Amino acid sequence: MFGFFKSKGEKPEEKEREQPAQAPQKSQLKKFAAQFQPEELTILAVTGANGFGGGKAAGDELWTISIGLTAWMEEDSPDIQRGEFVLSTIGDEQLLEVLRQRTPRDFIIKFRGRVSEDGRRLLLLDLPEPGFDPDLKAILEEQKKPVSFWEEGLGTFTLNRQVNWFETELDWLGTEISLVFDQDESRADCVMNAKTLLAGAAEWDRRVREYAAGELTGLANDWAEGEEEITEEQFMERMELESVEIREDSSFEFWFADGDMFYGHSIHVTGDLENGPDWAQMEG
Repeated sequence: MFGFFKSKGEKPEEKEREQPAQAPQKSQLKKFAAQFQPEELTILAVTGANGFGGGKAAGDELWTISIGLTAWMEEDSPDIQRGEFVLSTIGDEQLLEVLRQRTPRDFIIKFRGRVSEDGRRLLLLDLPEPGFDPDLKAILEEQKKPVSFWEEGLGTFTLNRQVNWFETELDWLGTEISLVFDQDESRADCVMNAKTLLAGAAEWDRRVREYAAGELTGLANDWAEGEEEITEEQFMERMELESVEIREDSSFEFWFADGDMFYGHSIHVTGDLENGPDWAQMEG
């Protein structure tokens, strides 16, 4: 699919070997490429905690394929751009798989590319290859260091960089669960709200289960396909708490395994500390 984004100085015989893009593909490619400046650069970059991913909007012929970067520089320039950047291209599922295989997360890559006006987005013009720069290497080593903190009554939280949240394992009424909060949220507020939730664990556990049972028992019986009807009490008993997410504004999300009532789907309940649970759904 990289044949659609032509590099300067391509050989005529290379162009002859390409299969022509269909009109809808050409239109999509042209529209996407127009978001970037025309100058082509040789770029070195540090990839983030996740590999390449892709998605396709309704009506599009090709996928938008992208990966997060934490730093980049022109090959012949000492200036390093640091922050959150996105390297993208357009292609098919085959290209997505190739890029996933040859581009590790937390890695230095080298590629031809074009840059958006604000420098936050880059267009990939060829297949990336391993790269090296001592300053980028230092950035890479720093970002790979574990980030954690200990909080009395809750334990040690560790940053999961792939999803950008802090998480810890703790005891919830005799069951080990994950407690998580977003890295960008106020740590102090999240910790305070988590302690409030944990202090009333028995009551919150009851309220959340009762709400979910009231909302979803009927659906569980629809899924039962002629088996003995499940009562709300049985529904509550079969829910298996796996994780709780808490936020700085005191809202929360409880995630349960479904006890096979929905054939392995999750039960998701949201709410807040002031008003209690307010939404429940089967997901996954």
